Amino acid sequence: MKILSTLGAALAGLVVLTGSVSAEMIQVKGSDTIINLVQKEAEVYMQQNPAVKISVTGGGSGTGLAALVNKKCTIADASRAINAKEVESAVANGVSPSRIVIAIDGLSVVVNSQNGVSRLTMDQIGAIFRGEVKNWSEVGGGDMPINLYGRQSNSGTYGFFREMVLKGEYSPKMNTMNGNSQIVEAVKADPSGIGYIGVGYAKSASGVTILDVATKQGGDYKSPLDQAAVEGGQYPIARPLYQYVDGNPAGAVKAFLAFEVSEQGQKIVEEEGFYPISADYKTENAKFGL
Repeated sequence: MKILSTLGAALAGLVVLTGSVSAEMIQVKGSDTIINLVQKEAEVYMQQNPAVKISVTGGGSGTGLAALVNKKCTIADASRAINAKEVESAVANGVSPSRIVIAIDGLSVVVNSQNGVSRLTMDQIGAIFRGEVKNWSEVGGGDMPINLYGRQSNSGTYGFFREMVLKGEYSPKMNTMNGNSQIVEAVKADPSGIGYIGVGYAKSASGVTILDVATKQGGDYKSPLDQAAVEGGQYPIARPLYQYVDGNPAGAVKAFLAFEVSEQGQKIVEEEGFYPISADYKTENAKFGL
């Protein structure tokens, strides 16, 4: 009886321990644009809160949102807004998606550093990625064919760029890459290459030129490296970066989200090359008590 009693106590303790670990485990999945940022946020947060375990993986915004819809993750990272079809699927599955803005991105168009082109309009970039402009000489560069590098279709950046810049479909000749770093390396190795990446990757990239972009011909050209232009909307390819959760965040999830949008968390955002959230997004986050 004594042995059984001791064993029962040990098993009870194991159940409590297991329950505690499970309750504090946060699974984050999604956008490759912000995977490095969120991994760093999680690393610092776990150092300060060792009882909480946070797993951060990529796969693209679509993959992360699908995981949230199917209750396979706690937080979905997304570099685009959730779409109506995803919301419909979520509601049908008993999930109520809520979004939090954690950073701002100046989506950056990059070319090889040997390319003489340093600025383009939104119309020119769209025509290039639709495959209508095929030679750099058509936009003020040398006489060489244009090689396109972009993201795979489950990427939020792929969808955002298509909607905001192309306003049409990508050229079937575009080379699809698995992440920002792959695009940087491809363009760096290809004098004819052009691609698009998050500003956090652009700031640390070598061997590429980050293009200034104007809304239209004759307009002011702005750089994604100009924080004021990004925050003020003068840089035309700026976007918020999101995290989605099911319903109103609570417990360990809310505490982690609160850390990300806190002064310390936003300092990490800047250290990783992105921009802190503006007052409007702070107001939006505040409805969740963040």
